[in-house]
Amino acid sequence: MDKINLLQKRKKQLLDAGKDIRKSIADLIDGDSFVELSCYSFSKNEFYGENAEGEGVVTGFATIYDYPFYIVAQNSAVLSGGLSKAACDKIAKCLNQAEKTGTPVIYLLSSLGVQIGEGVSVLEGLASLILKASQLKGSIPQYLIVNGEVYGQLSLLAGLCDFNFFIEKKSALAANSPLVISAKSGKNTSKFDLGGAKGLDKANLATFTVKSFEEIKTKLSEINEILSKPLIDCDELNVQLPALNKNCNEKALLEIFDKGCAIELGAGYSPEVKCMLGRIGGIAVAATLFNGNAVELNAHNVRKIKDFAEFVSCYELPYITFVNTLGIRADEQTNNSIVIKEIGEYVSILDCIDAAKISVVYGKAIGLGYTVFAAKSMGYDYSYAFANAKIALFDSVQGAEIEFAGKKKIDISKLAEKYSEENSDPVNAARGGYIDNIIEPEFIKQYLIASLQMLLK
Repeated sequence: MDKINLLQKRKKQLLDAGKDIRKSIADLIDGDSFVELSCYSFSKNEFYGENAEGEGVVTGFATIYDYPFYIVAQNSAVLSGGLSKAACDKIAKCLNQAEKTGTPVIYLLSSLGVQIGEGVSVLEGLASLILKASQLKGSIPQYLIVNGEVYGQLSLLAGLCDFNFFIEKKSALAANSPLVISAKSGKNTSKFDLGGAKGLDKANLATFTVKSFEEIKTKLSEINEILSKPLIDCDELNVQLPALNKNCNEKALLEIFDKGCAIELGAGYSPEVKCMLGRIGGIAVAATLFNGNAVELNAHNVRKIKDFAEFVSCYELPYITFVNTLGIRADEQTNNSIVIKEIGEYVSILDCIDAAKISVVYGKAIGLGYTVFAAKSMGYDYSYAFANAKIALFDSVQGAEIEFAGKKKIDISKLAEKYSEENSDPVNAARGGYIDNIIEPEFIKQYLIASLQMLLK
């Protein structure tokens, strides 16, 4: 037997079966940097009666803008990308290599579920794969690209990965078949309305919505560069932002980040809160920014903040909170939700962040909004407030009057004086030693850079 000819024949079969997914990989990586692993992995599927070339999964490693990544790519051309036990084992093997070398992982997923003929065996494979991805969470970055339709248990990876990319008019993700979900919901909903980024706007799963692989490639490089945390030489200590003195809103606040060094995560979920990665004075940081009018907390926006804080804790990034919140929304629906549990969990996670923690009250910090997001006793290394900020127990005298309604000994006139705009001035908090400095908004970047430099480990 001519082994060379046999090898060439097998290689051609493999490349023909995976030409589309290999093109997707090529679109993502640097030149010819991809090195494939476990490529000659075949198993007989009794249900379909055919070989699954490469198990419908391509694994290997490559570089993207010179950063190394391990890659797991489902080949939907083989058995519709259906998972087998052997495919799960092949992916887990790749993840073990990534763990050993501390290298980030990229998943390109496109699958309609599992291979039916495998029965419980494939469920065991899925369990080992999901467990391994869970073990990697927080130790090495995991990126998920929904490269088509992803249905079934493999969708759980979206809940474990740090960053999920949804491609416009291509990505759909669901725990069950959209047909089943639509039928049980009594609606005829398209797969994109159900499992696309917009359809999952309450799920906190779509970190980015993109149009092309080129956009994904750029984002991957930017994020990995920030997470690698090298200090970039950046002479911005004396930068002033006069626009903040004129109009201190969230858009103007984004100018605090070094030019071209700010990335928003999960913009489609609870957009009243921004979660940002970027650099300030060349230092890699993470930031939560309450935007718009003073934000009222609910289960969704607190969950977004909490998940982001957990990510920040895992990757030991300095954490800055730009505060403008009234505390928990006062309505029946919010009261009968998990918002209190979410805030409790957030406080526990915040306490675990060992890197610098800085609070900047740029708008309102009222009641619990101050306690959780600005109080020195909550563990913030530095707390700053803008000169026009408002820090108080209640947002207004009307709020205080409602709180103390029916109390005979309460002097309403004194209450009005206590909660007047003048007495909500941050100077009162500073007098107690609770605010480190009250500053003009335009100088905030200088203060942040100086503070970060002092707190760098």
